Amino acid sequence: MTVASASLGSDLKVMGLVGAAHWASHFFQLALPPLFLILKDEFGVSYAALGLLPTLLYGASGFAQTAAGFLVDRFGARRVLLSGLTLLALSVLAAGFVTEYWMFMPLMILAGLGNSVFHPADLAILTSKVSHGRIGRAYGAHALFGNLGWASAPALVGFIAVMWDWRAALIVAGCLGLVIVAAFLLWGADLSDETETTPATAKRDDTSPSVLTNIRLLFSATIVSCFLYFAFLAMALIGVQSFGVTAMVQIYGVPFAAAAAALTGYLLGSAAGVFVGGFAADRTDRHDLIAISGMITAGLIIIAIGAGLPPAALLVAALSVAGFVSGITSPSRDMLVRKATPAGASGRVFGFVYSGLDLGSALMPVTLGLILDRGAPELVFYAIAGLLFCTALTVVQVRRRTPARPLQPAADA
Repeated sequence: MTVASASLGSDLKVMGLVGAAHWASHFFQLALPPLFLILKDEFGVSYAALGLLPTLLYGASGFAQTAAGFLVDRFGARRVLLSGLTLLALSVLAAGFVTEYWMFMPLMILAGLGNSVFHPADLAILTSKVSHGRIGRAYGAHALFGNLGWASAPALVGFIAVMWDWRAALIVAGCLGLVIVAAFLLWGADLSDETETTPATAKRDDTSPSVLTNIRLLFSATIVSCFLYFAFLAMALIGVQSFGVTAMVQIYGVPFAAAAAALTGYLLGSAAGVFVGGFAADRTDRHDLIAISGMITAGLIIIAIGAGLPPAALLVAALSVAGFVSGITSPSRDMLVRKATPAGASGRVFGFVYSGLDLGSALMPVTLGLILDRGAPELVFYAIAGLLFCTALTVVQVRRRTPARPLQPAADA
């Protein structure tokens, strides 16, 4: 069965399994933060020390993601995905047994290494296994599952911590990841690819691209533009998530709950936009127009909020619309990366460009924190808008590319 002729049932199974893995990735990213208040008292450490833990996870994931992409191209996306998910789940599970604060740090680094495989492996599987006519919706479902993982982590982890304790919350969270691994082993055998099934002796006979060829590919203007797109996008998103509430309280003088509701509106609007964007991506070849228009519109709304233009009563609506129009761009951005990727290089290209998400997430909070310390909350929103405009500029470069020649005859995933 070719990609072009894959049945709806087959496509839905691939989307469901890969989406579940992406859900777990985002879920584990927010497994610890909801417990910070408890862990602070448990271990007698500062919030700064606790904040180091997700930084270690994102940092390790960002730096390892390109290498994970090469592993996907060499050993197969399914095999690498299961290895990473198992390592991530076991790291979070083990965190439920630590007795000293410092024990969290190596576990978060291991968790980051496990997390590094998801984008190159997930997207390589979707690219090679889902029908061409549904690939936009597949990318949209992938992003939607990730957003749901973020949304469900605080609720589930917090509930278990209240009902039992924080250790039980992390142990249960880790076991959920292992359940998804088991689901892949039971129902995902057909996601294996030629890289996994070709004998080792045959692999050695393959004509693999040289190190110099790979460097030229990853650092070409087009691929670097894709990397910068994700880095700018991550910095904007982490800015809204981390400091948007605080900045709105200072600009508008609204209660914390009202500002938090506006942030929730942004996240829900983004999820709805991702869903709609998947259908839009399958119905047009001008994915650049969707990405550019969505990001510029979102940026203009963010600027208006920073300037205090919308009435406080419309904050939820304004941020919901901003989240929706930015969310619509998500499947189209993945289609743009797919178009820029030579055959046989999905893993390494997806790994490199999506490492911008983790590295951007690790860099921006400190800068915005300094802005707030200087008493300029409006600059937080202006900075976020500027980053969104930068993503639009990177899309222009991607659109100008010419089709790349295949690096090797191997399958994408």
